[in-house]
Amino acid sequence: MSDLDQLLRWESSGGTWRVAGRTPPVSSTLVISLCRCDGGEEMDRLTTSEPAVLAYVGRRESSEDPAPETAARRLAD
Repeated sequence: MSDLDQLLRWESSGGTWRVAGRTPPVSSTLVISLCRCDGGEEMDRLTTSEPAVLAYVGRRESSEDPAPETAARRLAD
């Protein structure tokens, strides 16, 4: 399972996520906190440099922020 698959599966199960860290240059690595569906407790962490995840997350800080248009369009195709 790719990191993007894992993140999307977490979201589709009702979980939320928050960016816990971005590593330069230009956010080439993300640390994402996978949180309970109520937006509370961190259940796991995902550390990734996968380009698909970087595009999907974009500049967002959490799953509550609107998805970047280009990544959302690419995922819909």
